[in-house]
Amino acid sequence: MKEISVRETRENLSSLLDTVAAGEEVVILRHGKPAAHLIPPRAATIHFTDRADLRASLPACHGSAAALVSKLRDEQRY
Repeated sequence: MKEISVRETRENLSSLLDTVAAGEEVVILRHGKPAAHLIPPRAATIHFTDRADLRASLPACHGSAAALVSKLRDEQRY
């Protein structure tokens, strides 16, 4: 993991962004202490070809939606 000062960040922002886009993490230091942590963007979102694939990827739901809504409403009342 690369560490760089705020001043160096201002002077080399474009190349710093290229470094992060290439997969390297960078910590920006202010007065020698971490002020920010730059990480590469996440991988692209998963695209499902159909609804069945989407449903298969979701965790199983236990109980009915009506019971869940009723429980949430009861907990929120004051």
